[in-house]
Amino acid sequence: YISRVLVWILTILVIVGSIGGTGLLWWLYADHKRSFNAALPADQLQVSKDNLQALLIYAIAATVFTVILLLIILILRKRVALTIALFHVAGKVFIHLPLLVFQPFWTFLALIFFWIYWVMVLLFLGTTGDPVQNEQGLVEFRVTGPLQYMWWYHLVGLIWISEFILACQQMTIAGAVVTYYFTRDKRHLPFTPILASINRLLRYHVGTVAKGAFIITLVKIPRMILMYIHSQLKGKEGACARCMLKACICCLWCLEKCLTYLNQNAYTATSINSTNFCTSAKDAFIILVENALRVATINTVGDFVLFLGKVLIVCSTGFVGVMLLNYQRDYT
Repeated sequence: YISRVLVWILTILVIVGSIGGTGLLWWLYADHKRSFNAALPADQLQVSKDNLQALLIYAIAATVFTVILLLIILILRKRVALTIALFHVAGKVFIHLPLLVFQPFWTFLALIFFWIYWVMVLLFLGTTGDPVQNEQGLVEFRVTGPLQYMWWYHLVGLIWISEFILACQQMTIAGAVVTYYFTRDKRHLPFTPILASINRLLRYHVGTVAKGAFIITLVKIPRMILMYIHSQLKGKEGACARCMLKACICCLWCLEKCLTYLNQNAYTATSINSTNFCTSAKDAFIILVENALRVATINTVGDFVLFLGKVLIVCSTGFVGVMLLNYQRDYT
């Protein structure tokens, strides 16, 4: 029941904070307008006018934002119950699997170690070949033969292995949560569901995460190439070419995000059914299509609740900042 209380407390605090912040800005605007002195020197008079105009703009923007926020809360109020239920289940998962909190930390360490290794190999590749003295009298290493293409192989390896490590994290979390969720008697849970999930991953599903990471790599590499071309031709290409490049980059970015989301659900399907990547991706896609409205609602409301938390933090810090500036007018 704590999740329900926290969500509604958060919602009420955001509403009160938004209305209070808007009212505070209008009060500050009225206070500054009432104390406006037209007999000030020219430079101070201009600063005072700028402050007054800025307060008016902020107050109008805060009013529009508050009205929109209240309308969204009013529309989504019936959908909040589903999000509360999901938060409740997620809270139970973290109670029984507290080590899930440290999973991103281990993934970050694995990425750091791999990137260090990648940079070391890159340095070795940079000093391969035969030393040749150039026209400036400096020695440089020139690579010939098949070894000169190792740079591309190494770059693809960077993207693929990085995505592979992230996919392993997603598969590990999915496997641990599936073990918890489908164990009716929680007393019969494995001693360490996360280690059990890692064991299943290494024994049965390495190919699944490798294939999913490779698909993301196939989409990411063309996007990076187009971004490199765009940066090199910046200011030199025509308007049509620039528009086409940006459109292609945007389309590839959207495709990458869609495939990443599909991969995450495919890993979950693999953890549940122990099927291969293609079968799991097909099952996940069918489930997402058949429940598109429900999935969109869950994601929208969940993101909106998290957004309310961010709004509460911004409103709180903004309120404190505005009050401090109001009592330090000599410096503003």
